[in-house]
Amino acid sequence: MQTSPTVRPMTPDTVWPARGRHAPGSAEDVLRRSLQQRKDSRDIDDFLELPDDETAPAERVFQARWRVGDDVTVRARLSLRPGPGDGDGQEWLLVAEAEQPWDHAWPSPVDLFWAEDPGDAWDQDADSRLALGKINFLPQDDREIRRLLRSAVRGGWHIHVVVHEAMTTDDRGRTPVAQWLPPGLRHRVVEHHAAPQQLRGLNWALRESGVEVPRGGAVVLPGVPAPEGYDAGDFSVRAVFLDGSEPADLVDAVTRFAALPRPLPDGAEDALTALREDWHLLTLQEELDRQRGLVAMYAEALEAMTKSRDLYREAAESAHEALAVYQEAARAAPAAPPAPGPPAVSPLQQLTRTFERFKVKRPAAPAGDQERNDSGDTPSTDEQRVTSEP
Repeated sequence: MQTSPTVRPMTPDTVWPARGRHAPGSAEDVLRRSLQQRKDSRDIDDFLELPDDETAPAERVFQARWRVGDDVTVRARLSLRPGPGDGDGQEWLLVAEAEQPWDHAWPSPVDLFWAEDPGDAWDQDADSRLALGKINFLPQDDREIRRLLRSAVRGGWHIHVVVHEAMTTDDRGRTPVAQWLPPGLRHRVVEHHAAPQQLRGLNWALRESGVEVPRGGAVVLPGVPAPEGYDAGDFSVRAVFLDGSEPADLVDAVTRFAALPRPLPDGAEDALTALREDWHLLTLQEELDRQRGLVAMYAEALEAMTKSRDLYREAAESAHEALAVYQEAARAAPAAPPAPGPPAVSPLQQLTRTFERFKVKRPAAPAGDQERNDSGDTPSTDEQRVTSEP
């Protein structure tokens, strides 16, 4: 059985998702005309087309609101975008959410957005181009069957049912199973039919899905990813009588499969977020409650700012008081003793230093006298006198 490589959030039990393709043409005009007719007939309470500056480029968004059951409000959002290529028409994605868990007996949101006009081809699968709620015959080539079913079950948008026709049937046997399903499931089912000789190739193509179609029976494919609690035996029907009577076992299998918890389809998470957070179609009471909520939010923000300002002021006052106390304590403290200087000089040391400054050094003798003194021939005084006399 195939598994998804990524983990997606589960689909809330209050949410109804759908996705499809509208054939080339003015789908916006079809939606405007259909929604206005639904509003005039009071099938819906109101609808709104968002302006261009509120949507993504090349996207049109319609919002609608209605009530079901015991006055349960349903809000729905349908976005419309061009197809991936020229001439591919427009792809639509619809997400509806109720105030209570969804009941499949309620009207299908698709029926409330799109007009029931055979000329408006909006009921096609966006990827495979297969019809929603109608019978689609499998191609003849086995590889094409495998490729078709492999790609069709990806994304998790639709419930795929494969029926094997044990023998060639007439128009009575070509009644789609969607006709017997509750309104909330009719546009979420893609029904595939295999010819009598295609059973072997069909089961070969389904081998990687871990399921098998009984001869003359049917099976509900698990999809990718498979829902929690899916068991091929529980959703396999041994015999489907194609005589125009209600296939009760197959209807039961499809209904039980739709009740299994399943991840949100690819792309539905963003659409659900936009539905919840970017809702514009408000009643007068809702608008009043919204404005009251904004006033309460602004009041809380102002109160928080006021508290922050008071706390800042108290902290500043406390800092000033602490500084004043510190300054007062500094003025009241005794003066610090002078720092110790160099040791005092005694009078005797001072007198000794004075004499050392005035002491005269003995001059050095001339070089000649020094030599005579060294030889010991220095004349006596009398000799000097006799020599000096004439």
